[in-house]
Amino acid sequence: MQTASDNRAARVRDYAGAMPESDAPAEKRSYKKTLNLPKTPFPMKANLVQNEPASVKRWGTLDVYGRLRERARERWDAEHTAAESFIAHDGPPYANGDIHLGHLLNKCLKDFVVRSQTMLGRDCPYTPGWDCHGLPIEHKVVGEMTPEQRASASVMEVRNKSKKYASQFVKTQTRQMQRLLTLADYAHPYLTMMPAYEAGVLEVFAAMVGKGHVYRALKPVHWSVQNQTALAEAELEYHDREDTSVYVRFKAEGGGDGDGDFLIWTTTPWTLPANLAIAVHPRFDYGRYPLPDAVGGGSVWLAVDLAAKTFGKIGGPAPEPAEVVRGDALVGRTYRHPFIARTGAVLGAEYVTAEDGTGLVHTAPGHGVEDYQSGLREGLDIYCPVRADGTYDDTVPDWLRGQSIWDANQQVVERLKGDGALVHAERFMHSYPHDWRGKTPVIFRATEQWFIRVDGDPSGADRAAEAAAPTLREAALEAIEDVEFIPAWGRKRMRGMLESRPDWCISRQRSWGLPIPAFFSADGQPLLTEASVAAVGKVFAEKGSDAWFLMEASDLLAGYDAQADPDAPGWAKGFGMAEVRKGGDTFDVWFESGSSWHAVLQTAWRARQSPAACADDGDAFPADLYLEGSDQHRGWFQQSLLPALAVAGEAPFRTVLTHGFMVDRDGRKMSKSGGNALAVDELMKSYGADVCRWWVATLNVENDIKVDEAFFATAGEQYRKVRNTLRFLLSNLAGFDAADAEPVQQMKPHTLDAWLLGELGTLRGRVTAAYAAFQFKRASELLFNFCNDTLSATYLAATKDRLYCDAETSVRRQRTRAAMHHTVSVLARLLAPVMPHTADEAWRVLHPGDGDACVHLAEFDPAGEPALPDAAEAWTAVMRARDGWLRAIEDFRSGHGVKDPLDLGVTAPDPDGVLAAFDPLDLADLCGVSRFAIGDSLEVASLVDEPRCERSWKRDGTVRERGDGGLLSDRDAAALGV
Repeated sequence: MQTASDNRAARVRDYAGAMPESDAPAEKRSYKKTLNLPKTPFPMKANLVQNEPASVKRWGTLDVYGRLRERARERWDAEHTAAESFIAHDGPPYANGDIHLGHLLNKCLKDFVVRSQTMLGRDCPYTPGWDCHGLPIEHKVVGEMTPEQRASASVMEVRNKSKKYASQFVKTQTRQMQRLLTLADYAHPYLTMMPAYEAGVLEVFAAMVGKGHVYRALKPVHWSVQNQTALAEAELEYHDREDTSVYVRFKAEGGGDGDGDFLIWTTTPWTLPANLAIAVHPRFDYGRYPLPDAVGGGSVWLAVDLAAKTFGKIGGPAPEPAEVVRGDALVGRTYRHPFIARTGAVLGAEYVTAEDGTGLVHTAPGHGVEDYQSGLREGLDIYCPVRADGTYDDTVPDWLRGQSIWDANQQVVERLKGDGALVHAERFMHSYPHDWRGKTPVIFRATEQWFIRVDGDPSGADRAAEAAAPTLREAALEAIEDVEFIPAWGRKRMRGMLESRPDWCISRQRSWGLPIPAFFSADGQPLLTEASVAAVGKVFAEKGSDAWFLMEASDLLAGYDAQADPDAPGWAKGFGMAEVRKGGDTFDVWFESGSSWHAVLQTAWRARQSPAACADDGDAFPADLYLEGSDQHRGWFQQSLLPALAVAGEAPFRTVLTHGFMVDRDGRKMSKSGGNALAVDELMKSYGADVCRWWVATLNVENDIKVDEAFFATAGEQYRKVRNTLRFLLSNLAGFDAADAEPVQQMKPHTLDAWLLGELGTLRGRVTAAYAAFQFKRASELLFNFCNDTLSATYLAATKDRLYCDAETSVRRQRTRAAMHHTVSVLARLLAPVMPHTADEAWRVLHPGDGDACVHLAEFDPAGEPALPDAAEAWTAVMRARDGWLRAIEDFRSGHGVKDPLDLGVTAPDPDGVLAAFDPLDLADLCGVSRFAIGDSLEVASLVDEPRCERSWKRDGTVRERGDGGLLSDRDAAALGV
């Protein structure tokens, strides 16, 4: 193995006695068989693709995960030290399709945590999970049916096919995640479709119902027209979309032109049929401006601050207003709808802005959150003429009935133009919410849905009273101040999202999901209490949520006593079971996954968590770490935080660590449709898991991550350098027995071996600190630099001669081998979280004959391991001076044409007496030269006039002809006994 380049004091020579022709004797000797040449079963070529699966199988046979849990139980029984636990909780990926690069990043990071925390001496159980319900799976299953099958498919047919589909991909992803060499309790995962998990979700929901956090209301929600279901904020993503914006004149009622009409602006012409009011800001100035005859003449009211922008679109500069009033002077005035026989009124609203439009906001309470709030305040009807499929119902004019809202946009524009109400229309691009699964645009649409209240006191207490409980929003904003966010900006991001989020719409209109256990009377009055939900939860725990569709309401409520339930509505006290109907809504999947802190950490899977963490009730909660992509500030992190605060009164996590997203080298989002995605399976086939994991470990994951296959090739080169360093160390340990060598803790501080072990101790401290702080990039940099610089370019280059040429059992050689043995032991452990296969491969070579040897059962710094020696402080000065010595050597070689540095000797000054304590042989080896001496100044001298040892090629001043006729140094002659 070549350990470093020439200019770092390494040299390429074969130690077989080959010499330059000019120096070779007539009868050439070979001392190759006398050398201690490297020998190891640890191959140079890793063959990761072939060998890593064998490691996975071996770890399974050894039951590494189970043995770690058993070790924790034994320690708990002996020590009762709860602080040894570390709970890393897995956010469930969706059981749909093969894993992709995002999974590669996320699952490797989580595995770094699990393995490193375990090797730090903590009990770190890890239960993998999968999110199994929801629209994408149902959409896929239904899409694979023929039109005839879809028309006749029952709910249970869809659910059964969906369950089979999800189960298939749980198995697929499990296999792929294990191929990534991740360590987890794959024998006992949590699946959101499991009865025990579903029951856990209903326990959370029942508690929230009991505390008044859940309500039902008719209000606008994000609605997926394509999939005909409500969506939450976390299920949206924004894409650019071209739409039509219009400026529309609403005729003032009961007056002449002097009263002025009202000019509104909207980007959703399809919502104009639902207009019931116009909103103005009470404190804005509004002017009555004359309109050009080309757009109908007369005059209209609009905000003074927006007049220039508005008339710039109409065509021409803004004229002087005929009059100017405050917005509150317009409140109460009425108008006629432009194409429906309906009148509306002007109302005041603080949310009106002067950024875009006219300062007069078209208000449709059934199609917007702020519009809805205004409608409630003013007593307006929450009118929504749009059906679930995105078509108009029969309450609109004939020419719109049955039309798609998207088609209606242009029809409305044409109608406004024909009626003289259109002042201006234009196409424009804007960012618009889309269904994050279907990638189709969504709308606001008022429907009856179930919500979790974010604002307002669920108890109904006086909010002005000091004893009033905080709202969920207030509790969440307070709780995140005590959570550690990595990176730190995550707290600000989470705070902003919490401050602006609306109430949580938790109901969905799907077949494949966990039913919301609400019952209704014949006239539509709901029954949903803590006790009724708990009763259904017990049924689900035994039979699963399919019971909702297979059992009658009376059977589902068999364990519920309405008479004993103080929260039961009056009609339910004496209801007839035959008249009760089951609700048709399912839970938002975010509520399901957001309940995992209870369903996994506190209930069904709790017995398999850390014995220390589970010793006392609730100790497994909160988790020490949640780790996901930065989009989960809006998703899983937030949707876990709110239920946990509502039910348990504290955040479900102590630390939140986020990572960025994968983009290509040009910064574009990676996707199959974009043609720039890299398949994880193909990367694994080309590079193996250890290389892919090393690549992840080298990333700065705080921001988006650029990906290109060339980056994996670079990671492969780095991996090979680390592997070859391990190989060189192991190859010089054949037959080594630590009992025959000087104990590492007794090594004298001025020896080169003590220096290495001092550096090793520093490395272990820094790497373990990096692991403890989840700084995996820092850990990988430290490890690579240690292998590449400290070992290969310095220590291994310096000790190669003694390893090969000293007598096999010489004190110096054995001391170096002892240091190398300890170095491999520490290095394999430090590498294990990142390179689990390669580290374990090295560990097994280090422990021959032990079939159960596994680095993943070891710890970074176990109790009872010998302390490392204290290297002399003077080594710092020596290594700093060495840089100058090497430069002088390179300058001399370049100026004098010297190829081999062993043809040189170095003399160095020692004004402070530092060098006198060091072995000149160590210093010569550090420089890669034959001799080192102390003198008055730094000098490099040629030794080519002196004889060269035919075995080691050194010109150390002791070379002479020996009994076998060869030219050997004293050291080499003694090694051969000649």
